[in-house]
Amino acid sequence: MSTINSQDDENTFKILIATDIHLGYLEKDPVRGNDTFVTFNEILEHAQKNEVDFVLLGGDLFHDNKPSRKTVHSCLESLRKYCMGDRPVQFEILSDQAVNFHYSKFPWVNYQDGNLNISMPIFSIHGNHDDPTGADALCALDILSCAGLLNHFGRSTSVEKIDISPILLRKGRTKIALYGLGAIPDERLYRMFVNKQVTMLRPREDEDSWFNLFVIHQNRSKHGATNYIPEQFLADFIDLVVWGHEHECKIAPSQNEQQHFYVTQPGSSVVTSLSPGEAVKKHIGLLHVKGKKMKMQKIALETVRTFHTEDIVLADHPDLFNPDNPKVTQAIQAFCMEKVELILDNAERERLGNPRQPEKPLIRLRVDYAGGFEPFSVHRFSQKYMDRVANPKDIIHFFRRREQKEKKDSDLNFGKLVGRPASEEMTLRVEDLVKQYFQTAEKKGQLSLLTERGMGEAVQEFVDKDEKDAIEELVKFQLEKTQKFLKERCADAEESKIDEEVRKFRESRKKNTDEEDEEVHEAMTRARAHRSEDAVLVSASSDEELMDMGVKGTGDSDDGLPATLSRGRGRARGRARGARGQNLTARGSSRRGRGNTSQESAASSRTYKPVTAPAKNMSILDAFRSLKPEPSLNSSKSYSEDIIDDDSDLEDISIVPSSKVNQRLSSTPSFSKRGSQSQTARGVDFESDEEEFDPFKSTATSRRVK
Repeated sequence: MSTINSQDDENTFKILIATDIHLGYLEKDPVRGNDTFVTFNEILEHAQKNEVDFVLLGGDLFHDNKPSRKTVHSCLESLRKYCMGDRPVQFEILSDQAVNFHYSKFPWVNYQDGNLNISMPIFSIHGNHDDPTGADALCALDILSCAGLLNHFGRSTSVEKIDISPILLRKGRTKIALYGLGAIPDERLYRMFVNKQVTMLRPREDEDSWFNLFVIHQNRSKHGATNYIPEQFLADFIDLVVWGHEHECKIAPSQNEQQHFYVTQPGSSVVTSLSPGEAVKKHIGLLHVKGKKMKMQKIALETVRTFHTEDIVLADHPDLFNPDNPKVTQAIQAFCMEKVELILDNAERERLGNPRQPEKPLIRLRVDYAGGFEPFSVHRFSQKYMDRVANPKDIIHFFRRREQKEKKDSDLNFGKLVGRPASEEMTLRVEDLVKQYFQTAEKKGQLSLLTERGMGEAVQEFVDKDEKDAIEELVKFQLEKTQKFLKERCADAEESKIDEEVRKFRESRKKNTDEEDEEVHEAMTRARAHRSEDAVLVSASSDEELMDMGVKGTGDSDDGLPATLSRGRGRARGRARGARGQNLTARGSSRRGRGNTSQESAASSRTYKPVTAPAKNMSILDAFRSLKPEPSLNSSKSYSEDIIDDDSDLEDISIVPSSKVNQRLSSTPSFSKRGSQSQTARGVDFESDEEEFDPFKSTATSRRVK
């Protein structure tokens, strides 16, 4: 790669982009346990070698919501090794950091902290694996943020409305508006987009001169009617979308034909599922941004364990396999052994070219045994490859593609889900199975008071987040609401009328999805608070026992508990708030706190809205009144583009405004609140890399107007 001259360095952002690192995945596996940590070190090594301005992560840094001590220790060790140093940071932050990091006790970027020596900042959103949970709504990224090793942004906990406020960055004459939105349940976010409850705030000054970069962690491929986020939902003023959560590597930016922004999907840096999408070679991206032009350079990861997969349909080989042959099972096993040997030979040849790759590859043979065949013993087959394959226990996956047959609504066809191609497979989720079970159950086994959706969410919280009181609190909460409804309706004491009123109330709640979301959220909040209170009471009781043992004459008064609690929490909060008032020396060319500094502006720009429990004297409609959607501006834009075919690994894309539309809306001093669509005309240039590496040279080719 050719060296970019110093003048370009002064105005060029270099950003390393990666997503879905999944630290700690299979950490107890004797063969694959260190794969995630080795690859994470390689990613940071590439960032340090290329002297990037910052690293941008698209979620799922950790695989578990509560990572182990080994995983956290290895992560801290890597961040301290590669992110700390004396190299000055060359960009500055113009936005109000108290708004960008309002949920943190230290609401400023880590490299501006005078007590730290950060040379390579990391900005990251959270994913669905490491999202905030628990009584305090904390996640593993908050630990890294509190330690000053990572900048966690894009967090929103409101179920009513989301205002995405960007981090405004400037390096020389290049300005970037960095937007981020951490993982949110897809169905909830889908409805919020439809109801115009998601707003992206834009800089009021010279809004067309900003390069708009958006990081999101959601389903991109369609897994259901509303269980994904269509690209058309995103605002059209965005220049580049970094899409996390999808593990297939599609690092080269692709243009959305309707919104005309570009989408890059880096994919995961480790194989977490033996599906064909994971077999694509893993890359990370080195993004160059100068003005409104960008270039994406692919960097292949060399320490990722190779993965090879192949599908075998036994019915397609009638000359080899006859189901009536008594020895057909032995023939199938011998055929699979030949396939595995061929794959191992290819994997060995690939590894010889790169000694950094692990020796043992991952292998998956998907065998369709439909047509009267029988599967053989997978355990006996795997014993032959214990020392040659990293996943010997699941090399073979037998499935049978069943034909569509007439079936009763009460039958769950799991075989149909197993037999689908990998590109069409649906993800089985806990809440979906719970909902499907109750809907297909007999009448006496169906829910009459609770809703299937609420029960499914509670079970998911119990399974995924270890919220042991989630189901109990949901039942109590919905029971209280139903009792209150019956009292207000003054229903007669006859059992038939009561059942009818309960049924009507349940159906009305099922139709109002926003109200049901708030109801589930409130129940989960109660469960977390209940768990927190139990922990406090246990701690307080142990303290009282110690006091009783050491001090004679102490009674069982309740006065000691509030004193203990207020004393412990007061000191911690005072120190955290006081730290914000220190005079910190700005590193590089930036100063902390530029932009809006008034309390009024910070308060108006905050996105977090806590959902509190309704008061007892409020009616059920008042307590769960949904917000009305806000209108948004919609219009079309004109684009022109120059295209030059280029097969190299370097993709040069420039986004140049062909006309400027100065629209100013009266709002806060630094931002103008816009709808989800912004009207800006711009052109797109693709530049060739055949000569010298120059990511920002101009092109003089004919334009084709779309």
